[in-house]
Amino acid sequence: MMAEDGVQDYGFAKRKAARQMGATDADSLPTNAEIEAELRAWQSIYQDEEHAERLVEMRRAAIEVMQLLEEFRPYLTGGVLDGTAGRYSEVDIEIYAESAKDVEIFFLNRDIRYEHREPRRATPDTAEAVLVFDWNDVPIRLSVYEHHAERYSRRGGERARLAGVEALLFPQTQASP
Repeated sequence: MMAEDGVQDYGFAKRKAARQMGATDADSLPTNAEIEAELRAWQSIYQDEEHAERLVEMRRAAIEVMQLLEEFRPYLTGGVLDGTAGRYSEVDIEIYAESAKDVEIFFLNRDIRYEHREPRRATPDTAEAVLVFDWNDVPIRLSVYEHHAERYSRRGGERARLAGVEALLFPQTQASP
């Protein structure tokens, strides 16, 4: 489901797979780390060249969007950051603003078309809004958080600022002695 259908939510994928297999014991479900390892193995077998090219394309789009949204302190998260993004994945970027309206006004002033989505679940660390748009045919999922929430890490909290994403695409070559 995650590799072929673009499902990005580990919990959802686990529950759906368990239902399809008739499993009832939640303790027997794999961990996210186990799923990620298997996803990487599957991609290396079935999508190796395509996956690498797509990942570069998605990271380039992430860099461009993060540069555009610099004033909102963007972070790349998810599969594009950790390298597990598949053919149907979105680029997940978190930003921090006074309000989601500020970001929407920013988009309107630049004639960037987007779709406003409500976050799936209301928890203390839920985004205020989710804006979805395409950037050069790459789907972007922008999670907008209140400005003070930047200090707090979220579940699965790996994230990278612009310099970290650029380092993934353009690693510094080490000089040989």
